[in-house]
Amino acid sequence: MQKELITYLSDFITEERNRKLKEVIQHRTRFITVVLEDLYQTQNISAVMRTCECFGVQDVHIIEKENDFQIHSAISMGANKWLNLYNYKNNHDNIRECIKNLKNKGYQIIATVPSEQSISIHELALDTPMAFCFGTELTGLSNEIVDMADQCVRIPMYGFTESFNISNSVAIILSYFIEKIKKENINWTLSEAEKEILYFEWLQKSIKESSLIIDKYLEARNL
Repeated sequence: MQKELITYLSDFITEERNRKLKEVIQHRTRFITVVLEDLYQTQNISAVMRTCECFGVQDVHIIEKENDFQIHSAISMGANKWLNLYNYKNNHDNIRECIKNLKNKGYQIIATVPSEQSISIHELALDTPMAFCFGTELTGLSNEIVDMADQCVRIPMYGFTESFNISNSVAIILSYFIEKIKKENINWTLSEAEKEILYFEWLQKSIKESSLIIDKYLEARNL
């Protein structure tokens, strides 16, 4: 039925839009994902969403503790619309819930920590899917995430300032590793089944009142 609905809905968008959806989906990846822990500045949150979307990172995992996760639409430019966001906020043990969920999916947990004890991003081996964890603006990642991480990495810096702004850190790390996985012999793209599901979701988001159109189609088919 999904394939049938895709065929039907594709008539409601322009050929140019359809080509764009299919083109972008070829560059989407879940080999790399991003974890955000308790960010509170909406401009940073929104900039990170925009960065993830631009680099083709499909999934973002959001841990909320003291701060609510809020997106500033003028900064994100609607980027969050095209991402799969996973929120962890209703469980007091949500950090462990998030990390355990990612590990069960085969992700290596990478804590971004600007410390001399961390290895440089250039030393990190790309042998398994990776979840890069970024912490709150003032204090960085919690000790809990760092303790659960498989590896701690840092971005090489040569100035007096201790660390980058979080949105800059995400951009630097994603830029480096997205280009790296595309150059190496790594199966980083989505499966055909994942692409179909995502394409169906994007079609619905691209069409005004798509749910109403689908309901009418199913009603006409007596489904």
